[in-house]
Amino acid sequence: MNTPPRMPTLYIPHGAGPCFFMDWNPADAWDKTAAYLRSIASSLPTRPQAIVLVTAHWLGAQPCMSSAARPGMLFDYYGFPPHTYELSYPAPGAPALAGRVSGLLAGAGFDPVQDSERGYDHGSFIPLLLAFPDADMPVLQLSLLRSLDAAEHLRMGRALRPLRDEGVLIIGSGMSYHNMRGYGDPRSGPAAAEFDRWLSETVALPTAERDARLANWATASGPAGRLSHPPRAEEHLLPLHVAAGAAGEGRGAKVFGDRVMGVDISAFRFD
Repeated sequence: MNTPPRMPTLYIPHGAGPCFFMDWNPADAWDKTAAYLRSIASSLPTRPQAIVLVTAHWLGAQPCMSSAARPGMLFDYYGFPPHTYELSYPAPGAPALAGRVSGLLAGAGFDPVQDSERGYDHGSFIPLLLAFPDADMPVLQLSLLRSLDAAEHLRMGRALRPLRDEGVLIIGSGMSYHNMRGYGDPRSGPAAAEFDRWLSETVALPTAERDARLANWATASGPAGRLSHPPRAEEHLLPLHVAAGAAGEGRGAKVFGDRVMGVDISAFRFD
């Protein structure tokens, strides 16, 4: 029996609402990010057998995961054009994988919850429509912790490490900059750029140093960290921590960057 090659872990920008499926001014505002998302499948060592996607748009007291065989759609954005509520991502769920993930998390001391009603939220279906448009790969959505504790999200990721050798692609879906008041404000650019530099430097460090910095990101990154992710709004950063924890000894690197509405956003990969 052939052992599948080890999968990387990814932290990707999922954009703003259904941004890739509507008009913007300027018209090409999200084009580079869309092109990056479309490139993901060809960058992998082999086709994944399944995807575990950690979404910024689901918080739970304990890790929650979708377990439906055929998840529906959860349109958790508001005020967008009608056609964006007709998008569909009919990928199968992964009930068996939910059992495997539950076991790994329980073994690490968590009390995981399987949710058979949860549909694909826009932190999942929007980027996946570009990255894996055929929607023929099983997807398990995994929540963040409501505590927003950075160290606990690293620990969640560590529990998931074995999945990388089982053909499972672990994706953290968020935004490396997520101060909603900062988009389009020229005063935000320097802080966004500084935090982006800090993240890029941090993910490339040896594991122990990387994880220590990520666990204390709000203070270790200086003022730019909180300017990029205000208090109680860091849920879009923490999928990075799960991806980093799952990477184990794998080094990280920035694999994509762009400036959108005046601020830097990036994607990171751990091999």
